[in-house]
Amino acid sequence: MAAGAHTIGVGHCNLFGARLFNFTGAAAPSADPTLNAAYAAQLRATCGSASNNVTAVPMDPGSAARFDAHYFVNLKLGRGLFASDAALLDDRHAAALIHDLTGQDRFLAEFKNAIRKMGRVGVLTGDQGEIRRNCRIVNSK
Repeated sequence: MAAGAHTIGVGHCNLFGARLFNFTGAAAPSADPTLNAAYAAQLRATCGSASNNVTAVPMDPGSAARFDAHYFVNLKLGRGLFASDAALLDDRHAAALIHDLTGQDRFLAEFKNAIRKMGRVGVLTGDQGEIRRNCRIVNSK
């Protein structure tokens, strides 16, 4: 589950701001209903606007600098920062896995298995690949 990588790091407000401001198209600020209301209010106050590309917040509030299972606990509490995080709970198989991954031992075991699988993918070297400056965009030559 790649989303588990959100256990460390930050996200800029503009990447999730649409979930906080006028989510339903209403005139008053209206947050994504899948977000915990108190968390959404805190994020709105921190970000100020949906287009704020300067301010960053932890992807895993309460444990952003630790590699742990807390991300999955947050998901169950409606504190998934990105829409892709919240969407995991829409699938019953993913939701069951999220429940299992709230335990630190299970999380570490599953992460170890995922890293093993990634190691078998095969790395592009030389002119076959590149290290992206921005993970969402192919580097311009």
